[in-house]
Amino acid sequence: MSTTSLPGYGTGASSLVNGATPMYSAEPASYEERIAIAGALSPRPAGKFVKPSKSGNVSLQLDEQDKDAALPLYGTASLVKGEVHLVKPEVVTNVEVKVEGKLRLKEVAEGGHTSAKLCLDSQQLWFKSDGGGQCPTTLPFSLTLPTHFEYEGKTYPLPPTYDVKLSGLPGFTATIDYSISVLVDKPHVVPSLVPLVKSHIFGSTNHSNVAVSTSFVYHPRSRPSKALPAPMTVTQNGFSDTPGWRSFHSTIESKSPNLHDIEVTLFIPASRVLCMTQPIPFHVKLRSTAVSLASFLPYGPSTSTTSTKRMTKCHLVRQTTVDVRNAEVLGTKTNIWRVDTVGTGAFKMAGDGPNWIAYSGEIAIDENVQVGGFSAAGLTVVDCVILSCTPPEPQKAPFSELRLVVPIRLTTDPYTADGTGIGAQYPNINGNPTNGHHNLDDLDDDLDDKNGIPPEEFYRAL
Repeated sequence: MSTTSLPGYGTGASSLVNGATPMYSAEPASYEERIAIAGALSPRPAGKFVKPSKSGNVSLQLDEQDKDAALPLYGTASLVKGEVHLVKPEVVTNVEVKVEGKLRLKEVAEGGHTSAKLCLDSQQLWFKSDGGGQCPTTLPFSLTLPTHFEYEGKTYPLPPTYDVKLSGLPGFTATIDYSISVLVDKPHVVPSLVPLVKSHIFGSTNHSNVAVSTSFVYHPRSRPSKALPAPMTVTQNGFSDTPGWRSFHSTIESKSPNLHDIEVTLFIPASRVLCMTQPIPFHVKLRSTAVSLASFLPYGPSTSTTSTKRMTKCHLVRQTTVDVRNAEVLGTKTNIWRVDTVGTGAFKMAGDGPNWIAYSGEIAIDENVQVGGFSAAGLTVVDCVILSCTPPEPQKAPFSELRLVVPIRLTTDPYTADGTGIGAQYPNINGNPTNGHHNLDDLDDDLDDKNGIPPEEFYRAL
């Protein structure tokens, strides 16, 4: 490794003299920066998942699985390791194991459909050559899951197991599933009467195939590279500038000549990379004249936990979009989407002044949310925090509606102070979470391309 580009120990290190080696410390000094640290791997499960064939002559064993798991579970670049067990090895001529994944999209009523192979890997475990011996009763194998796949010239991160549908017309179904299969070939008693069966590796042969197969769950894990910021504090002018927070702005327009517009500021963690198992903190500030704020109060955030008429809401929304045909009509995409509220925010009063009101709150995320957003070959899942105000009778309300949309990225695991999993890939089942965006630190730049406001064409349903 070349050291020509490495920075020297500069004048900022008061304890260093004439370039001497610095004293070791577990935490970075004021003039140092932690780039990455990989903690110890989490222990692997010790259980085994066993799937026998219908005849009982073949069984597939997958190692390092949770005990009593309904299906095998794997993460990013996991090692699919196990054994194939044979009851009658003397009649076997060929044994293969393969891992494959498929994405299927289908439009209801419109008739469009598409599918994509996400991963396909196989391994020949044994083949009977001329003069060869009998097949062993136990054949070990090991395959590594890929991290990406290609579709129509584009490369995508391997998406998680996913299943969603939109009922009605038009509607859609979208499925991402993965499986592990074993193919066992044996000669037939009357070869001339047996049709050719295609072997994955050796082509067409006069063999019967005895297969055992199981689906598995692909669940890539990730965590933020930054901790949630400290809560913002209230001063005489509203919220004080606090590191780690970012503001997003909109305006509630007045429809009355006697009232002024209301300036709306939504504060959320600046990284916008948030864990799905933790509440999302937020702050809201409303600024206008005292009369305008007083007129808006009936439509504003409610701090009551029993109120059912909440006109101002801060919630987390997930949009799933299916684009089967990749076509446009009059400049508009022909994709189909569904929108689900997957988190609801609760407000509490933070403070007020002569011309402002401030609220704080948290969005509790639905526990059914198990995966973050992704994009894969015509299927896109995105998450957004939305601050909205919708009066029950908009025509009679003195103010217009509000809809402020901020895209975010959800991770499966929370931030850890020791940096475990940041900057490292763990090729093991249920391994430590990694940078799930494959570089979550770059996510803020990706979202900045939208200037905090998603393209109208894509988010028009939100």
